[in-house]
Amino acid sequence: MSGRSLRLRLFAGAAIWVAVALIIAGLGLALLFERHVSRRVDAELETYLNQLAGNVAIAADGAVTLARPPADPRFTTPLSGLYWEIRDENGDTLLRSRSLWDETLDLPADALGNGAVHRHVRPGPGDATLIVRERQVSYEPGASNTGAGLRDLRIAVAVDRAEVTRATRAFAGELALSLALLGGVLLAAAWAQIQFGLKPLETVRRAIGAVRSGETARLPSDFPAEVVPLAHEVNDLLDAQDATIERARTRAADLAHGLKTPLTVLSSHAERVRAGGDDQAADELAEIAGTMRRHVERAIAVARLSHRPSALIDVEPVVRRVAGALARTPAGERIQWDIAVPPGTRLAVDPEDLYEALGNLADNAVTWARGRIAVTVAPDADGTAIVVEDDGPGIPEADRETVLRRWERLDVSGPGQGRSGSGLGLAIVAEIAQAYGGDLTLGTAASGGLRAALRFPAPAAG
Repeated sequence: MSGRSLRLRLFAGAAIWVAVALIIAGLGLALLFERHVSRRVDAELETYLNQLAGNVAIAADGAVTLARPPADPRFTTPLSGLYWEIRDENGDTLLRSRSLWDETLDLPADALGNGAVHRHVRPGPGDATLIVRERQVSYEPGASNTGAGLRDLRIAVAVDRAEVTRATRAFAGELALSLALLGGVLLAAAWAQIQFGLKPLETVRRAIGAVRSGETARLPSDFPAEVVPLAHEVNDLLDAQDATIERARTRAADLAHGLKTPLTVLSSHAERVRAGGDDQAADELAEIAGTMRRHVERAIAVARLSHRPSALIDVEPVVRRVAGALARTPAGERIQWDIAVPPGTRLAVDPEDLYEALGNLADNAVTWARGRIAVTVAPDADGTAIVVEDDGPGIPEADRETVLRRWERLDVSGPGQGRSGSGLGLAIVAEIAQAYGGDLTLGTAASGGLRAALRFPAPAAG
C-alpha cells in the first residue's frame, strides 16, 4: 500500500490513537497501583504503631520497656528496610529495632498532637528513602512514681520506599505485556473494521469497472446510505456524457448527410471542367472537394472515438445480419458463405460500430471474392478476433499499409465488378478497431485471397 492509501491512513491513525490511549492507560494504572501499594504500606505501618503503643510500659523506676515487639522478622534483621524506634519527649532514643543496628531514624522536629499520626518521607540507613509513620502517646508512670505526671513518648515505624518502587515496577512490567497484547487485538479489530468499512468503495470500483466494460449501463443503488450520493453523481455524469456523445454523433451524421450532395456535385463539376480541357481548375476543385470530405470524415471519426459501449452485445446476430443483407445483393448471390461463431460470444462494442466495421469488411470481400467467403469468430483470453476471408486476388503485402490509410486505393477491378476500391472502407474499420483498443490486420487466406482479422480486446473485468 502506498502513502496515498486510504486504508493505510486510517490504520495509521488508529494505531497512533490506540498507542496513545494504551500509554495513558498504562501510566494511569501504574500510578493507581503505586498509590494503592502506598496506602497498604501506610496501613501496615499504622498496625505496627498500634502494636508498639499497646506493648510499651513504664517501670517503677521510670524505665521504658516493650513487653512484646512486633513479630515481623525484618525488625530483627540488620538494615532490612523495616524499622521502629521509641523516643522520649526530649528526643532521646529509648528503644529501637535490631534492624536499625547502630542507626537512628531521622525524624523531623514537628509537634505531634496526642494520638495524631504523621507521615514523613525521610532519608534512612544506607542512602535509602524511608516512609515514616509516627505518633505521640502519653503514658502514666509506674506504681512507685504515682506522683509523677504523664510521660509523652514518640513512636515511629519506617519502611524503605524501594519496596513500593519495586512492586510498582513489577506491576508495570506485567501491565506492559498485557497492554501490548491488548494493543495487538485492538489493531487487528481496527484493521477488520477498516476493511469492512471501505468494502463499499471496492464495490463501487467494481461497479464502475462493469460499466466501463459494458456489462452494465449504470451503477446500482444498493449501496450504504453514505455511498448512494456518490453512485447517483456517477450515474448523472454517465447520463450527461451519453447525451453529449449522442449530440456529437448526431451533428457528425447531419454534417456528413448535408455535405454529401454538395461534394458529389462539386466532384461532378470538376470532371466536367477536366473534360473541357482545364485540368488546373479541375485539380483545384478536386482538391477542395477532397479537403472538405476529409474534414467530414474526421468529424465522424472523432464522434466515434468519443463513444463508449453501454452494454455487451452478442456477436453472432450481427454477423448473420450482415451476411444475410449482402447475400441478397446481386454481387452476393453468387457467394457461398461459411459462418462459424461460437454461441455466447459477446463484445463491449457499440452495435452500430460493429455493424459498420463488419459490413465494410464483408462488402470488401464480396467485391473481390470469386465465389466463397468465410467469417470466423475466435474468442480467446486476450480478446475476440472476427476473421473475414475471401478467395479473391488478395492484396500484396507491400500494399496492405496503403489500403488502411484514408483515400488510398488500389486500382484493381474485382471479378465481375469492374471497379476499384473507394479508399475508405478498410480505413474506417481500422479506426473503429483502434477506438476500442483493438486493431485490424491484413494477411493472406489459405485460398490465396485476403484475410482481414478484426480484433477487439476482452471486456475489462468488473
